[in-house]
Amino acid sequence: MSSTQILRVMARPPSLYSKYRLMDFINARHFHISTRLRTDGVFKELTEMRVRTPWIEALKKKQEEGIDPTKKSDIAATPSDRDLTPKRMADSYHRVVIPLAQDPWLLDNYLNADGHIRLGTIFMDLDALSGVIAYKHTGDSVTTVTAAVDRITINHPLKEICDLELSGQVTFATGRSSMEISIQVAKAPKQGGAPVHKEDVLMTCEFTMVSLDPNTKKPVAISPVKIESEEEKRLFSLGEKNYNTKKDRAKTGLRKQTPNDEESDLIHAMWLRQLEYHDPNNPLRKPPNTQYMSTTTLHSSQIMQPQYRNRHNFMIFGGYLLKTSFELAFCCAAAFSHSRPTFLSLDPSTFENPVPVGSVLYLKATVAYTEPAITTTTTLSASAGDDNPSSSSSSTRVQIRIDSKVRDIEHGSTKPTGQFNYTFLVDRDIGVAPQTYEEFMIWVDARRRAGEGRGADGGGVEPGGGRHAGERGVRVME
Repeated sequence: MSSTQILRVMARPPSLYSKYRLMDFINARHFHISTRLRTDGVFKELTEMRVRTPWIEALKKKQEEGIDPTKKSDIAATPSDRDLTPKRMADSYHRVVIPLAQDPWLLDNYLNADGHIRLGTIFMDLDALSGVIAYKHTGDSVTTVTAAVDRITINHPLKEICDLELSGQVTFATGRSSMEISIQVAKAPKQGGAPVHKEDVLMTCEFTMVSLDPNTKKPVAISPVKIESEEEKRLFSLGEKNYNTKKDRAKTGLRKQTPNDEESDLIHAMWLRQLEYHDPNNPLRKPPNTQYMSTTTLHSSQIMQPQYRNRHNFMIFGGYLLKTSFELAFCCAAAFSHSRPTFLSLDPSTFENPVPVGSVLYLKATVAYTEPAITTTTTLSASAGDDNPSSSSSSTRVQIRIDSKVRDIEHGSTKPTGQFNYTFLVDRDIGVAPQTYEEFMIWVDARRRAGEGRGADGGGVEPGGGRHAGERGVRVME
């Protein structure tokens, strides 16, 4: 029914039929022509900033021009004389309020079956917002992609369904191609523009974005940030520290260096203990609450649809990869522990190669590390009579590693697309044990990440806390 038809109905003499017909129209949800729809689970305002051209038009343009925008070209598109004057942090600041408490239909996109907030959907919003902030800093002449998520941490769990305020800005950029964007998710103040209280901050995160030439796909320089206050100086210093940490991590990674002495001793001790488990003359056996790493894996595969494309139409945007990898990690932690996991943090994760629209994405989830670890120096050197060398804690931090790769359907070529590392809390005393050399390296890498992030999750969830919403708040879950 069009607006003209509505007016005609309202102009008629009142009748029971016309009243019911008008009320049915008002109360019904209709399919209609619209310039934008919430088709991908991302908040409408952020989707409109990310997706600017209908897929059919982008596809038609690609076919008419005969140029594949996903391929590299020798001709640069970024102007060599563009303005690279330092910019203020405030120039890139962006704030979005998601009215979850006001719009039940919008809330549908953010709730799981138990009425808890779907964290994967929030992850998509965060990546979409980081893209908006990045382009406010760089302008539209470059292609900006997500290179890494340095950390997403729960600070304070939600205690109610409320409007959420997502805000952030560029906090570190030196004039090279990369920038760090700091974002927070908080309970939206009732009065617009009012400051957010510390206890209302749900989570904080940092994204590393890289600017590329749209044609050559090579990194291009961007404007550095201009520091104007002590607080901005502090934020810049944190970004610089993160940047140096990533460089150091790359230099000391297990692909570059062998495990250190302590790690080598742990690996050898675990290997000796497993020999004892299989020795028929030794009564020691693997503890019942320990699972071998090879038995914990979960796999998924899916074709990449255009509804989840990025600003440049032919690649999948990073937020969708975060959502799908998180949900698989949640399932892996649940299958491993036979309990409902509680999210603690997304540890430093990287994006390696882009994921084209129409390709197939393969994800593999593995329980990489548990803490309190059952394979500590103390437990591994326990006497042969100790057949249950596990921690006395009733809860365990479980780190899930997601390895992703993308396959080109036409040519069958496969490339790695990134590694994502999630940490959950489970209310069980449980552990994982590697067996092969590859699994030992996964375990060592995850142990290093746990050490870097220990104490960095902001007390989002306390071990042993209550499981009900009234005790722990509205959980952010699958």
